[in-house]
Amino acid sequence: MTSPPEDRPSVISEDDRDAAVRRLQEAYVEGHVSHEEMDEHLHQVLTAKTHSQLASALASLPAESPGTTSTIAAASGRIQRRGAWRVPRTVKVESAFGRVQLDLSRAIIEHPVVDIELQLGTGRAKITVPRDAIVDFEDLRTGWKPTLYKPSRHAGSGSGGPTIRISGAIGFGRLKIRHARR
Repeated sequence: MTSPPEDRPSVISEDDRDAAVRRLQEAYVEGHVSHEEMDEHLHQVLTAKTHSQLASALASLPAESPGTTSTIAAASGRIQRRGAWRVPRTVKVESAFGRVQLDLSRAIIEHPVVDIELQLGTGRAKITVPRDAIVDFEDLRTGWKPTLYKPSRHAGSGSGGPTIRISGAIGFGRLKIRHARR
């Protein structure tokens, strides 16, 4: 009888690999790595199988900038982000009336922690997070209905997923958080 493997290394996604290639390209353009170093690091990134191999390929690059804050606002109507959009370190969403839908399941997330600050008057909000993301919404205040959230069994399982922290206030409405199925 064989014992189950302990802490199996997590396999990286194509989005992770693409983000690493972009980071390498930016370092090359900014003059932080030579052409030869770029080739060497690029080979390591393209052949990496796990997050730790990817991290070691990028370890000699300068530290990433802390990121930016992006504000998405609308007085009424729908606010929607989905597909392969680049998620900033901090996202502020402001809406007086309307629906908010943020889908991070196929988004490019380059930060280990993403803060989403909601300021919603009336309306519903739905946030879809990556399958392996850890979700924290303790700092969210809701005035009418409680937040709907069922933790994923894949979240926080050592897979290296991002932490999504949701804060702010929702007046008359409800927030529904769900993990992507794939």
